[in-house]
Amino acid sequence: MARYKRSKSRIKNIIIFILVTSIIIIIGLWFYNIYREIEVTPNYASNQSNVVRTSNTINKEKDIYSILEKVNKSVVGISKVKNAGDTIFLKDGSSQLGLGTGFIVSENGYIVTNMHVSGDKYSNCYVTLENGMSYTANVVWANEELDLSIIKIKANSLDYIELGDSDKTRIGQGVYAIGNPIGFEFQRTVTSGIISALNRTIKIEENNNTVYMDDLIQTDAVINPGNSGGPLINENGEVIGINSVKITNAEGIGFAIPINEVKPVVEKFKKDGKFEEINLGIYAYDKNIIPYINPNINVNLNKGIYVVKVLKNSIANIAGIQEGDIITKIDNIELYKMCDLRCYIYSKYKNDEVIIEGYRNGQKYIKNITLK
Repeated sequence: MARYKRSKSRIKNIIIFILVTSIIIIIGLWFYNIYREIEVTPNYASNQSNVVRTSNTINKEKDIYSILEKVNKSVVGISKVKNAGDTIFLKDGSSQLGLGTGFIVSENGYIVTNMHVSGDKYSNCYVTLENGMSYTANVVWANEELDLSIIKIKANSLDYIELGDSDKTRIGQGVYAIGNPIGFEFQRTVTSGIISALNRTIKIEENNNTVYMDDLIQTDAVINPGNSGGPLINENGEVIGINSVKITNAEGIGFAIPINEVKPVVEKFKKDGKFEEINLGIYAYDKNIIPYINPNINVNLNKGIYVVKVLKNSIANIAGIQEGDIITKIDNIELYKMCDLRCYIYSKYKNDEVIIEGYRNGQKYIKNITLK
């Protein structure tokens, strides 16, 4: 009897041992699986993330290559001197022929550049396309104050570049400058950089004359003399500026004129085949230029442009606008820089009416003006 009880007790102990061992094994496997998930999943996710980042970088690079290849087809060489050969792209072309750059903005041959590259309105210059074809171009519009011009060649089905919105540019944004720096060997050179600053004003003194260029885009993308008139593009391949000025005594400081300065003119040429320039007859500057002109002028308004000169018998003169006035609105659109006023006027037509709001000696006035 005692032997039977001991056997029964031994069996019970074995069963308990097996149960405890099984529980321990199950718990151990459960913890192991949790540990494996903790260790493996992040590594997997990290690897996936690296793959995605690498893939995105490659795709972005491919996009940039494709964009630059496409844009380059719309970049042209411009010279004020006709070459006896088949192309204006010569060795040392910038000094021999006054070589500069432009870019095509319509399939029927309208091209944007700097006025100092193309020459005055109604003059001729000479253009070479990316495919080597050369044309005589007519300067159909030029503005000395802006140093901008539009020229026209007789050609069709041309590759043209898309115009962006320079008001949407941001500091730190990546950009590319394209141009013909010093002749044939370096035609359509691409340099890259960022937007270093916006709304810059620089003072230029030439031939005993002082000119202030305002609303400029500052970039550290390399801009050389032959780049003048070439496009400054964003990473979508849209033109946001026209390369114009380089500070010669400093590295990494170049300037481009915002594309919005000329967009209304381009659109009218594309739509109407002509552009009748309406000029209010005033010279006005942004508030940040006022200290250059007269440090004693105190402008308390947080908006508006300062009128420094009114031309005799001009629209503004007849309307009663005077030197020293601060224009703050046109057709209820607030003005912060001269570009705002200029672009709006360029979009209007002769005999359109506008309402100008301004201040004189602290007193507000409103004037209805018919554009002539």
